[in-house]
Amino acid sequence: MEYLLLICTDPEGEEPRPGDLTIEAWGADVDARGVWRHGNRLRPVEAATTVRRRGDDLLLTDGPFAETRETIGGYDVIECADLDEAIAVAAAHPMARAGRVEVRPVWPLGAED
Repeated sequence: MEYLLLICTDPEGEEPRPGDLTIEAWGADVDARGVWRHGNRLRPVEAATTVRRRGDDLLLTDGPFAETRETIGGYDVIECADLDEAIAVAAAHPMARAGRVEVRPVWPLGAED
């Protein structure tokens, strides 16, 4: 099953500890295991454009729709046997300590439940 990892900042995040993986080591590990599908950094929220349609109006807003202290800084798509494996992969990501990693199952269009 595919999982989306949303890599987020967190003002309460911690500094890395000795033995924590670097982003390069994490990427090499998940790539070598065949778990990683794709992912990348995202430009800062200042580069975002929020798009909404209301009736016949197209509404564009510079920046994110919601004002938050946390931002999504990147994403990864991984393929894991189950949620437990996806959580283990996310827990090893450096941003699990420095920020937060949201793990969300991908729900393909046309799939039941």
